[in-house]
Amino acid sequence: MPRPIHTLIDLSALEHNLCIVRKHAQNAHIMAVIKANAYGHGLLNTASALKAADAFAVLELDAAVRLREAGIYQPILLLEGFFSETELAIIRQYQLSTVIHNHEQLAMLSSTKQKTKINIFLKINTGMNRLGFTPEEGLAVLNTLRINPYINQITLMTHFACADDPSKKDEVNQQLKRFRLFFGKYHLPCSLANSAAILQYPEAHADWVRPGIMLYGASPLIDKTSSELGLRPVMTVSSRIIAVQHIDAKEKVGYGGQFQAEQPMHIGIVACGYADGYPRHAPTGTPVLVNGQRTRIVGRISMDMLTVDLTGVKNANIGSPVILWGNELPIEEVAKSAGTISYELFCALSSRVKALTVTNENQ
Repeated sequence: MPRPIHTLIDLSALEHNLCIVRKHAQNAHIMAVIKANAYGHGLLNTASALKAADAFAVLELDAAVRLREAGIYQPILLLEGFFSETELAIIRQYQLSTVIHNHEQLAMLSSTKQKTKINIFLKINTGMNRLGFTPEEGLAVLNTLRINPYINQITLMTHFACADDPSKKDEVNQQLKRFRLFFGKYHLPCSLANSAAILQYPEAHADWVRPGIMLYGASPLIDKTSSELGLRPVMTVSSRIIAVQHIDAKEKVGYGGQFQAEQPMHIGIVACGYADGYPRHAPTGTPVLVNGQRTRIVGRISMDMLTVDLTGVKNANIGSPVILWGNELPIEEVAKSAGTISYELFCALSSRVKALTVTNENQ
């Protein structure tokens, strides 16, 4: 028998969540962000399930090539662009789109002469202060790009820093204002909205929206749950109890003895640990489901195991199913308890956790 931990990827949930994006951004094209192995959900299966998307965005050149060679025909954007002229040649070969966010990329693009034209997304830094040209620089760069005969379409883009937090609307509006101040007079396609902005700022939808986390069924907003937004979880990570311990009051559990029982209790040992991608820093009290019943993690997370409180859990024994996050247990709830975000939990899932792809329209 294989080790019982695995993850279920519900492809119908991906399709459902894409429909939620379309409902909110009816007049925009959708660029599905599937970087980092589709946030840990599997690149090719995710792209296939999201075939109704108008385009895809990835970070890694090899991922873009895999998508093309798998028959994905939609535009594919490289979110960090290219790092060498060799990569630029591959971009042209596979008819990819690329972000331009620094002068080194601009110089390589200007010095390379090939017959195949490419589409450019010009990244403007309006306040995120991560990638991109300032709006002032961007105007000059735009003029350089517009006279380059080897460029086909130019799209302007930026990224919001605080769209997830309703208390920071002023900061989002400042970014939007700065973008429009410099580029409002140009009749060029624009891409501004991430998942949070899709839901919170319809005025930022523009021509292209870039949904990421919401496609996978997790809320991008700090004040709303995924269920409140109508999203369905795509990933469910589950395992089983592999042992049960009966401990007396004042006995301790796990490394460092961080948890001490206040009364006699049953402890379940679950085949899941930080080597599987579960956060080691998840404290006692982090929610978990056993036999479909809510309980809590107790003690420190080990490399291959964690321990759960079986007090009040009916019929719990060796072999009982455990859900770490997913259906009936939102990932953002687990992430909040563990002091992290759902993005990290998705992306940190280990390759040793086997993935099973399902389609469940009734979930």
